[in-house]
Amino acid sequence: MADIKPEFRSDFEEFETPDVGNTKTARTVESVRTGLTLLALCSAIVIVGTSGETLATFNSTQLGDEYLLPSLWPSEFDLRPTTALVACGAIVIVSSAISLAVSIVPAARNKALIHLSISYLCPVIALAAGLIGTSFFYGVNSSNTVSSLQSWSCQWSAIDMDVKPYWGTLCKESKVALYLTVMMIPLQIIILGTLAWGALAGKKQPVIHERKGSPAMS
Repeated sequence: MADIKPEFRSDFEEFETPDVGNTKTARTVESVRTGLTLLALCSAIVIVGTSGETLATFNSTQLGDEYLLPSLWPSEFDLRPTTALVACGAIVIVSSAISLAVSIVPAARNKALIHLSISYLCPVIALAAGLIGTSFFYGVNSSNTVSSLQSWSCQWSAIDMDVKPYWGTLCKESKVALYLTVMMIPLQIIILGTLAWGALAGKKQPVIHERKGSPAMS
């Protein structure tokens, strides 16, 4: 009669479990992204506010052709750079607000596909707006024949005025709007970088557990 030897069998089960360190890193990166998005939102509000104020000042001090008085503004004048900054700021405000809402509201945050798609789409739109607004501003503002609101106001910024248009104030407001729009480009790139980093840090790591069974007869 042949000897019957017991055989031990081990079952290995592989499943994914979140790594504690990676989860903590992902949450930290998400908090950083939310803070940067909030910074973009506040900056865009300032862009719209300062650019809108310069446009309002121009409209209130621009004399029509029916007035036979010297005009404070040149006949060849281009408002498109300032208008582009207002449009850029408005787009960033909307995209940043949507991104923050999706990140904060649980109903949207719990839907992974919607949350991820909007989180990537909003900074891409804001980045495109910043690139277009900045390129358009510098493209038009570089003209030597047609003045823009910034070039004209900064040209006379050394003159102190007691009434509008306050050239020095207009020049500063125009520069603030422009610099914040330029800043929006690297800011949105950093936000996209935090999204990619957070996605990598949040990945689950496979862990193998061994479950020892009872001896089996073979």
